[in-house]
Amino acid sequence: MPNDQIRNNANRETFWNSIILHKFSKPLVLFFLLFASLFISFVIARQGLVAGIFILIIIVGIPLIYAIVAYPRFGIIIFIITSFIINYISRPLPPDVPIGLVMDALTFMLILGFFIKQRNEKRWDYFKDPISYFILIWLVYNLLEVLNPVAQSVLAWVFTVRTVAVLMLLYYVFVFHIRSKSYIKLLFKVILILEFLGALSAFQQENIGFFSFESKWLNAEPLRLSLLFIYGHMRKFGIFSDPVVFAYNMVAASLLCLSLLFANIRSYKKVILVFLICFFLTVMLYSGTRAAYVLIPAAIGMLAILKLNGKVLVFVLAAGLFLGFLIKVPTSNPSLVRFQTAFKPSTDASFNVRAENQRRIKPYILTHPIGGGLGSVGIWGQRFSPNSFLAKFPPDSGYVRVAVEMGWIGLLLFCVFNFIVLKQGIYYYYIIKDPELKTYCLAMVLIIFALDIGNYPQQAFVQYPTNILFYIAMAIINVTMRLDKQNSAPQPEISG
Repeated sequence: MPNDQIRNNANRETFWNSIILHKFSKPLVLFFLLFASLFISFVIARQGLVAGIFILIIIVGIPLIYAIVAYPRFGIIIFIITSFIINYISRPLPPDVPIGLVMDALTFMLILGFFIKQRNEKRWDYFKDPISYFILIWLVYNLLEVLNPVAQSVLAWVFTVRTVAVLMLLYYVFVFHIRSKSYIKLLFKVILILEFLGALSAFQQENIGFFSFESKWLNAEPLRLSLLFIYGHMRKFGIFSDPVVFAYNMVAASLLCLSLLFANIRSYKKVILVFLICFFLTVMLYSGTRAAYVLIPAAIGMLAILKLNGKVLVFVLAAGLFLGFLIKVPTSNPSLVRFQTAFKPSTDASFNVRAENQRRIKPYILTHPIGGGLGSVGIWGQRFSPNSFLAKFPPDSGYVRVAVEMGWIGLLLFCVFNFIVLKQGIYYYYIIKDPELKTYCLAMVLIIFALDIGNYPQQAFVQYPTNILFYIAMAIINVTMRLDKQNSAPQPEISG
């Protein structure tokens, strides 16, 4: 029997003997559990369901908080899972329930756990790289926006800086706690499982129909319904907040699967990855998000440049021919028709409206070098300064939003930041020696490249879980280089 198996069996026996048999079998413990169960039953019977939920939060919540802070790798998994399902579980709830505070609390706990661990380990050398330095510059600029003299509301800055700046601190959390290839693989598995569940949800919405709570959520706001019902077809969104987030997640999941095909894995796993790619891209069409349709060909072009070998070029050529067929083939399928219009932007009315909006806002951007303040456009602008000029402006593009809220200086910093991330990712990809780590780095580069492009027609970095995927991808780029250096470093000789 292998030593690891013997050790695991011994650990299980120790756990069973010391905890289950010796601890829980004591009369005092059994009496306490019996008393606690009777007390909880009495409270629920007297006070109702609300008391039961409150007790459940105490029983489950306190140990969970401790686990997230004390065991950050577990906390990261919980955070990723929550970022995927937070919008889905909020739909049956009343609209005034502050479900977003859950993500804020998880973010705070992960950052708290990071500083606790860092105080003991002091591994600041993990962050001596251009990406880490520039994130600090970007964070400082976001914080200084509170002093913007033309900003209409400080509260809008408070609500916006949480998702724009504070959330970016998780990059340091991810870089610090991701320390092995096995944990990277675990993160990939968790992400792909969640993406698959999201794709299944969209498949159900398209082919079976919406659940009753989903239909109720759709019909709660007429504007929401009008935006999603286009060309006689309801755009699908799965477990995500909207069709754009859903489509961009399907793109990211497809690119992750595509990159992992180049890893040294068993054939049956490659078959599973190919199936997932086909499934993700198929359900992506249900979203009706034309911006996402362009991202896959763009990322495949980047893949051809980075890999630059015969097999990849043949694959890219075949993919290009298939894409050309899909663009030109006559069809009455509403999803495929909308896909084809993505490659004819000049004939698209919505594209022309966005172009006109950008032309209209250009003078404002040029005359306001630090912008109109964080949260001056979008839902926070409509809530805190509804009568302002910017509150009525539809930003659409993520880059346009940065330019309007943070000025052309902020846009310049943001573009330089994205350039540095891609530059470091491509550089690391070419110098990493470990083939497995090289594949992981390639996957992250492709995802970031696709999201950078997708941020022009839509806002790619402001919604869960796309923003989390972006920060994880940046962190893994850094981590793959660090792990490769550790693996290739000469090991000290052991004398004896």
